[in-house]
Amino acid sequence: MTAVRQDRTDLETSVFSSQERVVALHQVERSDWESSRLSITATLPEKELSSGPWSDVTVMAVLTEKSTNSRTTTLLERESTGSSTWAGQLRFWRSAYRSQAELAVIVVATVDGVRGRVVGRSDDNWLVDLTARTPVRRQELQVEEVDFRDGPHEWLRPYKDAPWMIETSGDIPTVHLNTGFEGIAELLNSNGSSMEKAVRDMLAAQIATDVWTAVFHSAVSDLEVDAEGNPQWPGGWRDAVLRGMLSDVLPEQSGADALREIHARRSESSGWNELQPRINYAATRRAKVARHLGTAVRVLETSQKGSKA
Repeated sequence: MTAVRQDRTDLETSVFSSQERVVALHQVERSDWESSRLSITATLPEKELSSGPWSDVTVMAVLTEKSTNSRTTTLLERESTGSSTWAGQLRFWRSAYRSQAELAVIVVATVDGVRGRVVGRSDDNWLVDLTARTPVRRQELQVEEVDFRDGPHEWLRPYKDAPWMIETSGDIPTVHLNTGFEGIAELLNSNGSSMEKAVRDMLAAQIATDVWTAVFHSAVSDLEVDAEGNPQWPGGWRDAVLRGMLSDVLPEQSGADALREIHARRSESSGWNELQPRINYAATRRAKVARHLGTAVRVLETSQKGSKA
């Protein structure tokens, strides 16, 4: 990102951060802006680009938001003959986006006579945040304490007896903690005796296990495929979830092979059920269930010995 223009106004460079790879557009100049124009440069590996088995190389910047299904693209042009730097401007309309969009660079080419095949993409994408005033990465998991029975979310009311629910349909996964479930919020916020801490950590680990399981299934379900049916890395938090958990779910395969395998099993319903123990293992490993359970057992044993003494 080299510059941002909003409607007819050039914005200060403070609205974007190259280190965080974030653009923050919430009321930077005014709240009623209609469009923003992002000036983008991308440096590609020229040697690899010129020696590959492809032709008609095209470089595009792509801005996407899953919650609105919005997508805006623009072509990047090589700055000069032989240069590895490609540049261009992407203009998008405020009305088409809601909160957070991901900006990626994709390289397409003609391969074996087939046009438009994706041969490369950026690994570390930018985040265009329409709800942030400062360009910093926010947490990739949101926790909300809300009364399921009488709170503002009508869709939670059928689950009034549940201690928590996990929502993965938005731009950021959200754990809804039911304040109507007596004691759960107080327990998670407690910092009392060793026994209370052990129970608190076990509860947090159980919630984390449910979160990892839910986000993994959501990420696999939302995979998109290219023109030849090959699954694509999804970007955003879904990308991080898959890259992290696939190494435990399918440890014998490379990342790309594991992505194809998990997509095939999910879409063809063949071998999907056999993977569930592996998914559960990957989720509990990230939630550190074994460590917290071991601590709880030791605290309980110590407490029992103290009671007998």
